[in-house]
Amino acid sequence: MTLNFETMSEQQLLAIANPIMDNLMDASTQIDHARHVRDFTDRLKAIVTPDYFACICQQYQTEKGYFTTRTPIAVLRRPDSAAILWKQHFTKVPGEFVAEMVLVHRDGRYLVDHVMVF
Repeated sequence: MTLNFETMSEQQLLAIANPIMDNLMDASTQIDHARHVRDFTDRLKAIVTPDYFACICQQYQTEKGYFTTRTPIAVLRRPDSAAILWKQHFTKVPGEFVAEMVLVHRDGRYLVDHVMVF
């Protein structure tokens, strides 16, 4: 039986996505590639190589600082995935940014197939 994200509540999806995003943000603050990609699909792991990851982390930390508060603003459900959007803040720059994650279910696990902060 295939999991249908459209039947899951926003609260259920946030309960799954928030701890995963917490780990992603903490691991990127620590520049810990192995921990950062532990919940990634194979497709996303192939994109986020250790060198690419280190470069991105150093760039955002220099320009924006570190992640601070994150508040959910939308959960978009599709049959085979969910996109979760948060309002994100940083330590060095004012204003609101968007943190985004696409969550999928593969081999009995919830995994990240896309993630970014912009």
